Amino acid sequence: MKDPVKPNVIVMAEDDVDDQLLVKEALAECQWDADLRFVENAEELLDYLFHRGKYSDGLASPRPGLILLDLNMPRKDGRTVLREIKNTEELRRIPVVVLTTSKADTDVESIYQLGANSFISKPVQFEGLVNVMRLLGQYWFKAVQLPILR
Repeated sequence: MKDPVKPNVIVMAEDDVDDQLLVKEALAECQWDADLRFVENAEELLDYLFHRGKYSDGLASPRPGLILLDLNMPRKDGRTVLREIKNTEELRRIPVVVLTTSKADTDVESIYQLGANSFISKPVQFEGLVNVMRLLGQYWFKAVQLPILR
């Protein structure tokens, strides 16, 4: 039997190192007790979720309680990986929040059609990002009852 998810594990698929650093700093600013892990593209996210390659040790790469997903990444875009996550029985219950620079209505519509739990346009200012991270933490890890994932 697989170990259950540690709900405070967040995996963020983000190819921009500067954005990774800003999210990490925003999370620290919120004083949110989360285990934030980064993957740099959609293929690496799938490797993490399916425990393949360098993520084959499930104890070292626990199932996340939340996935933060950028839409526009190299190799495979966020829409493709979102479709794969939501079409996979063992992954579909993991909440996926799309955190992207897009504000296009077509992106919002397509992302929800694919099964995303939330769509958030990345704030331009650091303080806005801190507020988004604070709200995400309060909602997903304090207000919401998440299922235990194995």
